Amino acid sequence: MSPKVSIIVPVHNAQATLSRCVSSILHQEYTDFELLLIDDGSTDASGTLCDEFASQDERVTVIHKENSGVSDTRNLALSKAEGIYLQFVDSDDWITPDATKRFVKTAEENACDLVIADFYRVIGERLSPKGNIDTAEPFSREQYAAYMMESPADFYYGVLWNKLFRREIVEKYRLRMDSSVSWCEDFMFNLEYIRHAKVFCAIQIPLYYYVKTKGSLASQGMNLPKAVKMKREVFDCYNNFYKNIFSEEDYEKIRFQVYRFLIDAAGDGILSLGAKKLENQLYISLEGISKGGALSEIYRCSKLLDYYLEPIAVKYGLSLQDVRFLLCLGESTLVCSKRDLADRLGDTPQGISRRLQKLTAKGYLKAEDAMPGRQRGESRKTKRIKVTLLPDADLILRELKQAEAEDAELRFSGFTEEEREIYRKLAQKMSYNMQRLLSNYGSIISSGM
Repeated sequence: MSPKVSIIVPVHNAQATLSRCVSSILHQEYTDFELLLIDDGSTDASGTLCDEFASQDERVTVIHKENSGVSDTRNLALSKAEGIYLQFVDSDDWITPDATKRFVKTAEENACDLVIADFYRVIGERLSPKGNIDTAEPFSREQYAAYMMESPADFYYGVLWNKLFRREIVEKYRLRMDSSVSWCEDFMFNLEYIRHAKVFCAIQIPLYYYVKTKGSLASQGMNLPKAVKMKREVFDCYNNFYKNIFSEEDYEKIRFQVYRFLIDAAGDGILSLGAKKLENQLYISLEGISKGGALSEIYRCSKLLDYYLEPIAVKYGLSLQDVRFLLCLGESTLVCSKRDLADRLGDTPQGISRRLQKLTAKGYLKAEDAMPGRQRGESRKTKRIKVTLLPDADLILRELKQAEAEDAELRFSGFTEEEREIYRKLAQKMSYNMQRLLSNYGSIISSGM
């Protein structure tokens, strides 16, 4: 007779922690399970320990294999598993005595396809409980996706070990780990599984002891180009997941929130997707946004727009200043001086030169000397440049325009259509007044008065 649960533990050079891990499983209050210990080419005593456990408990099955990585190891275990449910444990962690019992009880009482539980983060001798979903009632795939959208890069959603899966779904849709990916492979498996699951439940009791951060890109010695490529692949998988879960209309409403995954994924020992400096981390002064006065209003407007621009900057490996620069150019050819651009963007002429070089190298624009000619306020020595946007910039420009629209939509949140129209007319009057005053001031400056 097949066991109710298959518990899968990949093992590789884990002799220091393996006994604690396996003992926590074999002493579970729930006993109807098989334990698959897959020795992934260990060179220490791990393999011997696995065999000893198998000789002492008939529920333990050991498979020794050549080292090929954790994804291949889990895939082999999935091909051997016979349980109705699948549970994963890492060899340097352990589980509470009631973990499997609570998982199975929750799954069977609610006909769940996926059960997710809180866990403990173990830091030395201290325990820090972690969890996200606070409802005990069953919920749908769409509701789970909405929860996940709030903290997409959180271990709570990304890992395998705080969840119980139905093996029937895994086998029906031939779900396996992608062995070509060495970062977030758990998360990608979870996303594929969730697409086929219907009923979800969360347990608000920590059932798992997670000891340390494993498998970061930095700890693997991965170079930046490879890390960037891998993170883009993971984001594409995450983005496609939401496109499949929601209708096209609903996806457009949440698209910006989906893109926030890029911000959360910018860590893990490697900086953001292509950026060599952490330029894209948006800092917002709570004191600054709460103050009154003209300068605080300008600050609020600037930071709100930056909030919408930041995910686009990270997605394309740019800084906030870079995407502001592209937004300033719009969809046209611009002829002006570097000083003029610097003044408009709050930058320096040297900074503008660097951005021109960077964006030219990416194929987004072409910059060349313009024909002679001066604008008011420019000296005879001022050089003017002609900046032309290229077709490669079309996609990012569309996203920047969408960000502007989302920024405006939030500003008008709660307005009636009549109030919006009144605001537009008043804003046009204010804009005219400011242009008139500043134009007059510019004339005075250029005439030397």
